Amino acid sequence: MQALWMVLGAFFFATMGVGVKLASASFNTFELVFYRGLISIAFMAVVLRTGGVSLRTPVPFMHAWRSLVGGFALGAWFFAIARLPLATAMTLNYMSGIWVAAFIVGGAILYGKTERQGPLLATVLLGFAGVVLTLRPAIDQNQLFAGLIGLLSGMSAALAYLQVTALGRVGEPVARTVFYFAIGTTVAGGLGILFTGFTPWQQITWQAAVWLIPIGVLASLGQWCMTRAYAHGHTLVVASLQYSGIVFAALYSLLLFGDQIPLSGWLGIGLIVASGVAATFLRERAIPDTPAEEH
Repeated sequence: MQALWMVLGAFFFATMGVGVKLASASFNTFELVFYRGLISIAFMAVVLRTGGVSLRTPVPFMHAWRSLVGGFALGAWFFAIARLPLATAMTLNYMSGIWVAAFIVGGAILYGKTERQGPLLATVLLGFAGVVLTLRPAIDQNQLFAGLIGLLSGMSAALAYLQVTALGRVGEPVARTVFYFAIGTTVAGGLGILFTGFTPWQQITWQAAVWLIPIGVLASLGQWCMTRAYAHGHTLVVASLQYSGIVFAALYSLLLFGDQIPLSGWLGIGLIVASGVAATFLRERAIPDTPAEEH
């Protein structure tokens, strides 16, 4: 039953995606990353204080690298959400599990350890076949760039995922990792704003502004639910239930935004989900007890 926290977390993340899509009508990507990080800092500070977890870390450079790649992943994901159907952007970001499998296969080949890599390689190829089916029918020609950015969001999220694993192995509490990630995203968003500037308030609609705080709160709640699920549930079951976020995003796409995804697009999403679950099962033997991803 603990694994069902992941379904609630996936719902929070998908709902956050709705907020990002609506808020992007008035705010640029860097602003959304900045506000998401700022709200998450406040939320996680309360969590850390309540749990009695110190802010002092013995591995600041590991957090810096995690924030760098994770911040890029978050910005790329928000960019894709603003310009693609929500279900498509969500699916591309959730390819992070498949990218992790690809990195494992690549590392094995690099070090000449190719035995028993066939099944994992098959899941990677299946996932990329799903990408072809998902992208070609689901986006217009003028959205190809956003599709590539969406792919990069999943790839960089995978790098961040591996770094979170490394932080967990050196004993860093998950709450502290999430807190420093929030700081990193706030800094990244702020640096971007130095170049893009803030949107003039007279150009901001209340329908967009009202989502700024919920985006940060939903992201933090989603992370809390995901962390609880991974801490107390079976890793494979939790990772599989994580893909329910794509289902929620697809429903939001259809009901709120009128996005029409053809049958081939749904087949592609199904392939990505299936390959992600299979890759999770196979890589669990290579990277056991992997902590939760952050969004």
